[in-house]
Amino acid sequence: MENPMGSPQFTDILIHNNPNENHMKKVALITGANKGIGLEIARQLGKKDITIIASGRSQERVQAAVDQLIGEGIDAHGLQLDLEDPSTFAGAVKFVEDNFGKLDILVNNAGVQIEADAWVGNTTEGISQEVLKRTFQINFFGLVELTQLLLPFIKKSDAGRIVNLTSILGSLTLHATPGSPIYGTKMFGYNASKAAVNMFTIHLADALKDTNIKVNSAHPGWVKTDMGGDDAMIGVEEGAKTAVDFALAGNDSPNAEYSHLGDILPW
Repeated sequence: MENPMGSPQFTDILIHNNPNENHMKKVALITGANKGIGLEIARQLGKKDITIIASGRSQERVQAAVDQLIGEGIDAHGLQLDLEDPSTFAGAVKFVEDNFGKLDILVNNAGVQIEADAWVGNTTEGISQEVLKRTFQINFFGLVELTQLLLPFIKKSDAGRIVNLTSILGSLTLHATPGSPIYGTKMFGYNASKAAVNMFTIHLADALKDTNIKVNSAHPGWVKTDMGGDDAMIGVEEGAKTAVDFALAGNDSPNAEYSHLGDILPW
């Protein structure tokens, strides 16, 4: 897909302060932070005196989000980052390296559900390869590649936290259990991509188990967003809470956990 900015290059959207002056503060990068759950995660973390790097695929929308955060007294900076276009990842790496030299929190929030208009039924027989590949590029392959590129900076943190926004729809156990709350919602591409994210959480947490980095999967719940729709049960404030709790968790906190508001979900 063509880059909406017309260029694959990194765009330094807005720097109101000199980031180097704030290098002692915790730094968090949130993908898909221009709206919805991502913006609310950025807001809640920013109110904890954490420097926020808000990223999104649209420069205009990220600009508006950063302006909003700064207006609320949050130390926020923005960059254009498109998980469907890995050529934009180098800009994120350069921004973190040049301005902070470390990253304390990475929240992999950006994601899509593009295979159907309703969250019901089974799309497995009819989903196109184009939709399946695009879903996985954004929800999984882009997430993994970006995390790998940023991992050297997370390792420089005193307490690195990686939070992968997943979904209860990624639970193989619940999908295989008749009568479960998600049994009738088999959006194959989306669900499979989130199950893959859960596997990444487990494997990366194991790879980093001897470090001070925690890796967890957060299910936000059914949230009133563009993706969740108006019939969703909770607002973005509650939807952001699980990811924020993982991002702020102490050294004795869980690792490789899949949960929602403290309730552990079955893989």
